[in-house]
Amino acid sequence: FRFLHGFDAEEDLVGSLANMSANERIKAIQKMTETMRKKREIRNKVLKEITKSSKHRGAQPSCCTQCLQGAALSFRRFGNALSEYFHLLRVWHRTLKMIGAEFGTSVLSYFVFLKWLLNFNLFSFLINFGFLTIPQFLAAEPNNLSFTGLELFTGAGYFQQTVLYYGFYTNATISKMENGPSYNMQLAYIFTVGVYFVICFLILLFSMAKSFYRNFIDPQAFSGNASKLLCTWDFNITNEEAVRLKQKNLSTQIKEVLTEVNKEVLNFSVKERFLRFAVHLFAWLASLGTAVAACTGVYFLSINNLELFMKGYRNDLESQAAMLVLPVVASLLNTSIPFFFSWLGHLERFQTPGQHIYVTITRIIILKMSVVGILCYYWLNIVATSESQCWETLVGQDIYRLVLVDFIFCLLGSFFGEFLRRIIGTTIFVSLGLPEFEIGRNVLDLIYAQTLTWIGILFSPLLPGIQMIALLIVFFVKKVSLRRNCQPPRKVWRTAQMMTSFMFLLFCPSFLGVLSVTGVTVWRLKPSEGCGPFRGLSSMYAAVSEWIQTLEGYAAYKWVVWIYHNLITNKLFFFILATIVLTVIYLYWQIIQGRKTMTKRLREQLVN
Repeated sequence: FRFLHGFDAEEDLVGSLANMSANERIKAIQKMTETMRKKREIRNKVLKEITKSSKHRGAQPSCCTQCLQGAALSFRRFGNALSEYFHLLRVWHRTLKMIGAEFGTSVLSYFVFLKWLLNFNLFSFLINFGFLTIPQFLAAEPNNLSFTGLELFTGAGYFQQTVLYYGFYTNATISKMENGPSYNMQLAYIFTVGVYFVICFLILLFSMAKSFYRNFIDPQAFSGNASKLLCTWDFNITNEEAVRLKQKNLSTQIKEVLTEVNKEVLNFSVKERFLRFAVHLFAWLASLGTAVAACTGVYFLSINNLELFMKGYRNDLESQAAMLVLPVVASLLNTSIPFFFSWLGHLERFQTPGQHIYVTITRIIILKMSVVGILCYYWLNIVATSESQCWETLVGQDIYRLVLVDFIFCLLGSFFGEFLRRIIGTTIFVSLGLPEFEIGRNVLDLIYAQTLTWIGILFSPLLPGIQMIALLIVFFVKKVSLRRNCQPPRKVWRTAQMMTSFMFLLFCPSFLGVLSVTGVTVWRLKPSEGCGPFRGLSSMYAAVSEWIQTLEGYAAYKWVVWIYHNLITNKLFFFILATIVLTVIYLYWQIIQGRKTMTKRLREQLVN
């Protein structure tokens, strides 16, 4: 009887869905609390019912209508197949779920950030390859240098005469047909880089705002901890493995919430406070002193590195190996010193893991950004004023080697810092146990590599492609190392704001510092006389000024000239714009404060 009743109910459901319009029918099927397989069965039955009804009525659509319906159905099927194919390509989707279930949101935030950077560099590579590299291929001259294989590590030799570096790009207007369309490489180069940085600025800004909204002012955060226990389960999950993964993920989230609820506030005596202050002071002095010593060593080594470049390019092994001294030393310092900072954090004995991670991140960011600052000073004030024929290519090769060697040291860090540490903790010193995943050190490795990539885009346009490949390898190496060598954090804690902190560190000081370096390069420095798209100009920005002077002779482009003189180069316009932006920010800040007050009062009413 129950079977017949269920059968009749399904027949009624199919009949009612068949009488709906196409949009209403799709929405109704989507809202059903059934599995995807069941929804597809119902949809197919509805389509069969509609076909039967149309045949029964004898309605024969016209040939044109049949063609349109067939094309729409084929397009919908192709879209569904393509969507499923791309879903299969998202190999990290399942990996992220497993990491979040086993190791918590703190470790998961690192892999989410890495995946975001991977997509970001893919976008960067496509822009540079489409607007710079492909047009340059049309005007490229044959490369007469021989490839030995060492170029993969040094970036010199054969790669010097390829689209990898600034010096290979032409300053001519590319045109394959007489009286046909032309492509000004000077304008393409500076506008591609300029528009790219503007897009990066907007993407970072909106990503930070979105992350801030999710993790700080999301209304769902005030729904109470009971909803985590009572209203989180997804009843559409039927696969046993997916059920176990969801159970583990939910269990980890509940542990994180309970840790916050049961957080203890420790009261220290005066003597204990003084000792803790002394330990903190010692740790900060030691970390700052180590950073200063590292920057000093990098500076003097970079001066010696320039002398090697001035001797010319020799193909002997000794010369090629000497080029790797600076990147190896810089990467060795950036890899080894953070382990020392992490040890200092354990020595300080912070009350929560979050405090330990944020303090360690602050110390590492001071070290890495200081090293990058020293290198930028060396490139812009020493290399750029040297007697080199193409100083931009020298800078591009330096950055290529730094990115490559940093990637190698990142893999070695996983081996020595996690694999060997597991061997030692499980065989020699059993009391140590398995290591925990160092979130601060690994995140700052990503930010450091991304900073070098941004700086190098002007001197090596295809650098984002190299960084994209490196991030893809790092993702899978870190995933394997995490699951085989590391244990979940001993103290489970929730990191709702960590992704926002990563975005903020990527924006400031990383991206804003890169904008400063790029601005000095474009507006202040004189390009090389014998290479690159800006050869013979007083500065890279002079190409835009010359283009505007050319447009002044054409009446159709007077509006472009007006925008350039009255908006882009007008300081008063930017002052007014900045004033408006600050006013809007202040108004939004006041609105947020008012909403916080209202939320507080509503929560008090709920408690009452």
